[in-house]
Amino acid sequence: MRDGSAMAEICCEDRKASLARRKRRFRFDAGPAAVTRRRIPIRVVVAEEESKSSPIESPSTSAEAGRCPRHGVISVCGRRREMEDAISIRPGFAEGMHFFGVFDGHGCSHVAASCKDRMHEYVAEELGRDRRAGSEEEWRGAMERSFARMDASVGEAGAGTGGCRCETQAPKRDHVGSTAVVAVVTAERVVVSNCGDSRAVLCRRGGFVALSEDHKPDRPDEQRRIEAAGGRVIYWDGARVLGVLAMSRAIGDSYLKPYVVAEPEVTVTERGEEDECLILASDGLWDVVSNETACDVVRRCLNGAAMPGPRSMVSPPPPPESEAAPPGAAAVHCNKACADAALLLTKLALARNSADNVSVVVVDLRKIR
Repeated sequence: MRDGSAMAEICCEDRKASLARRKRRFRFDAGPAAVTRRRIPIRVVVAEEESKSSPIESPSTSAEAGRCPRHGVISVCGRRREMEDAISIRPGFAEGMHFFGVFDGHGCSHVAASCKDRMHEYVAEELGRDRRAGSEEEWRGAMERSFARMDASVGEAGAGTGGCRCETQAPKRDHVGSTAVVAVVTAERVVVSNCGDSRAVLCRRGGFVALSEDHKPDRPDEQRRIEAAGGRVIYWDGARVLGVLAMSRAIGDSYLKPYVVAEPEVTVTERGEEDECLILASDGLWDVVSNETACDVVRRCLNGAAMPGPRSMVSPPPPPESEAAPPGAAAVHCNKACADAALLLTKLALARNSADNVSVVVVDLRKIR
């Protein structure tokens, strides 16, 4: 689909909402037969950002290398009753590195919440063990160990957080899990680790590069792995592991091991002058929006060609009180254009009747001039 078509869908949805508001304003009493349509409430959840201090080198080298890319995030409950997605943004979580993650929970929210709180810590610790981490094999080893530690930690008793709806139902905690798509961005490269059906896409040179591949049970290599472990892929409202889970890799879900594993697929991509942006999102977006369309929408926002219309469906996260970083910390660059892009993608997903939570992170990879 072309850029204009996607924009038209969003504008059309905004116009429908505007007309609906006018009708409500001048509604006449039509008696008991009159029916009032209720709009689906959509909650917006803003991701927290934390900066970690790092040693300051000379201004000429550390200013650019330690600068966090401009970014925008949004996470909405959508048409689901419960919010099970989580987003983690950790600028400067390790020296010269910035962490972006999207976690899509299922069964309950506590595994996704645990990933949000701990995953960056495990990654930082594993990277700290091998300062040489630069080759693809070294990055893959560090990320695999991080995901394995995260998976082990959520499997421990008491992994649920206070207020979790399965807190008093311990046996059901084994039925809880989360996808995880994580990007570590440095001045030289973008390292993406994916486990599940959330996705990372790089917009480059007017096109797109998929940095992850969805882990679906009917993916030929995944189906072979599941069957080799003694499991089965059963088609029940789509392909599912043992007829239950619609993804073949996830954090948690201990009752489906060893068929569902937490081992991520890792890609290491060198950054270039033609890189435009990085999109991380849960399947609430990707189920209804293609990689190409998502990149087209974000590109238009970053180039100033598209702006959100009336905010009838969702509202973007409020801007931070101050974008100034604390002394010794990497600069934090929350950006309105990136936030607008994330907002437009979310509105497009909802206009196309996405039935899931929708969480989007947009990272601007263009060089700051």
